[in-house]
Amino acid sequence: MTSGEAYGRLRRFGRPVVETGEVSALLGVSVSSASHLLRALARSGLVHQVHRGVWAMEDATSPRVLAPYLTSPYPGYVSLWSALWDHGMIEQIPAETFVASLGRTRKVATHRGSFSIHHLAPDVFGGFTGDPAAGFVATPEKALFDVAYVRAPRGGRVYFPEIELPADFDHAALSGWVDRIPNPKMKTVVGRELERTLAVVAA
Repeated sequence: MTSGEAYGRLRRFGRPVVETGEVSALLGVSVSSASHLLRALARSGLVHQVHRGVWAMEDATSPRVLAPYLTSPYPGYVSLWSALWDHGMIEQIPAETFVASLGRTRKVATHRGSFSIHHLAPDVFGGFTGDPAAGFVATPEKALFDVAYVRAPRGGRVYFPEIELPADFDHAALSGWVDRIPNPKMKTVVGRELERTLAVVAA
């Protein structure tokens, strides 16, 4: 199979991001051959290697779209400070893209910048919107909760300079996420930090 034929089939596949294993199955070739074809397409500028085994069809593919592929086989979504900025709640653009996942906490370097992946327990995973084409991002309430949740085990306080809450911010939804924390001590710490943050915003 030529590179041109492979590229045509990938475009018809209609996915903004593909994994080497998927391409192997789609084209009916070995993983080694799929990797060779993808590298050839990358040299031609037709695809772009995001990370080992992950390839984007467009160079400007959104971090929202890339996030679940970087956390695979676990789900993931853009959250924490990145989602707060996305919702216009903070002014400073994060230096890296923050992602919540069921996978382990780690950093991943890509051609689209650094991704800071943070583990969440299954009890508190969720609270995001979107679809595979546009990507997934936490709601305003969940983004705020996720920041407090990942900082709590380290005893770090949560500081949000000039944070602004959307007019439709759902305080009940925020409290609902705190209630889902099974560990009583963790629930107390996270709840206290969020209460302190909301008090500062209201002042």
